[in-house]
Amino acid sequence: MNEPITNSSGNVFLDLGYSPDEAVILQMRADLMADIRKFVKAKKLTQAKAAEILGITQSRVSDLTRGKWEKFSLEMLITLATKAGMHVTLKTAA
Repeated sequence: MNEPITNSSGNVFLDLGYSPDEAVILQMRADLMADIRKFVKAKKLTQAKAAEILGITQSRVSDLTRGKWEKFSLEMLITLATKAGMHVTLKTAA
């Protein structure tokens, strides 16, 4: 028996049943977290060096690299991305 295929809305959190406002925030957090992880990997940083650059503890870097998004607010992720040298902007669309 085949499961029906449902097209994605473009936001996995919306598809998982989160409210539209919560899904947007969760997607932003996930995207920022992925960008910060890519930064750490591209620079070949140890967790200790990444912690030094980002101004957080090594255990927080571990949480970040393991994708524990629930432990990071959007504001904290914006701060970390900025410390990593990224330029974070918020865009709105009608």
